Amino acid sequence: MKKILRLSVLVALAAAALIGCKKKDNAVLTVGATPEPHAAILALIADDLAKEGVTLKVVEFTDYVTPNDAVESGQIDANFFQHVPYMESFNKEKGYHLVSVVGTHVEPLALYSSKYKALADLPEGATIAIPNDPTNEGRALLLLQSAKLITLDAAAGLTATPQSVTGNEKKFKFKEIEAASLPRVLADVDGAIINGNYALPAGLTANKDGLLVEGADSPYVNIVTIKAGNEKDPRILALVKAITSDKVREYIKTKYPNGDVLPVF
Repeated sequence: MKKILRLSVLVALAAAALIGCKKKDNAVLTVGATPEPHAAILALIADDLAKEGVTLKVVEFTDYVTPNDAVESGQIDANFFQHVPYMESFNKEKGYHLVSVVGTHVEPLALYSSKYKALADLPEGATIAIPNDPTNEGRALLLLQSAKLITLDAAAGLTATPQSVTGNEKKFKFKEIEAASLPRVLADVDGAIINGNYALPAGLTANKDGLLVEGADSPYVNIVTIKAGNEKDPRILALVKAITSDKVREYIKTKYPNGDVLPVF
């Protein structure tokens, strides 16, 4: 009888352990992110999510394509690196079902140069490197237009390309480069328009090093992206709450006092 009782207890403990493991696995939330500031912000809230029963796993990416592929395929639960115009262009191009669950901050786009100290110094015929993805390319060209350096076809809107340029008094030449590679080619061109999450790790500060900087009213707010249908997942809801906390807002303001990252919540 004692052996049977002991066996029953062991079986019960083993079952409890398996249930516990299952619950723990179900509470894991895997989020893809570019290193700075996205992965850094996620690291900041890992303990807060743990208190809500969610184990945060961050997977770092260095490009703008695979994080969306991974969310659509279910390899990861969410990603944190992009803005709505880019996400929407991705959905349209690939037939994906990505949605935004929250906006967090703006990283002003800026024109940098290792050869010239002021915008007016850019020579006629200067080569400007710009991101080669559809929305950030248009965003870069709109930045140049805002300074009256070029004129774009009004019909092009956010998806402008070099072919949309209708006025180019200084005869700039445009070199379309993968966004992640822009800091590495800066020395080889006259100027490069670089996204904040690639400029920051390269030691570039928009308001200090930028010859031309996007305004704080930018519509390109960074978002947390998931696959449609998962909006009510408790893990996602916990992430939204944690990533828009006072703690994160104060971290951004303290970490980036020069406005290289601007909270919008």
